[in-house]
Amino acid sequence: MTHIAVGWHVELEFEEDEQHTRAAALVRLPDGSEIRAHGRASRHRSDGNQPRVGEEIAGARALNELAMKMLTKAHDEIDEETGRTSHSLSL
Repeated sequence: MTHIAVGWHVELEFEEDEQHTRAAALVRLPDGSEIRAHGRASRHRSDGNQPRVGEEIAGARALNELAMKMLTKAHDEIDEETGRTSHSLSL
């Protein structure tokens, strides 16, 4: 049996200021579609300045939204193919 390896590239970009970190996630799928998502983190004024932590939180939130959008896309494709409502897909 032959297995075909498929790769997806996920891009994450960050914008930061003194209090906020914003993340944008993008995945390009083999069918040519692109899915985009966003995440945000805010630093409390009493927290130390740790940009990496803000990136991790904002990035995780963007990836979580991306995962949910991908599940919705897959769910919609199952419904379209079968002509019926499929079971809910969740994380």
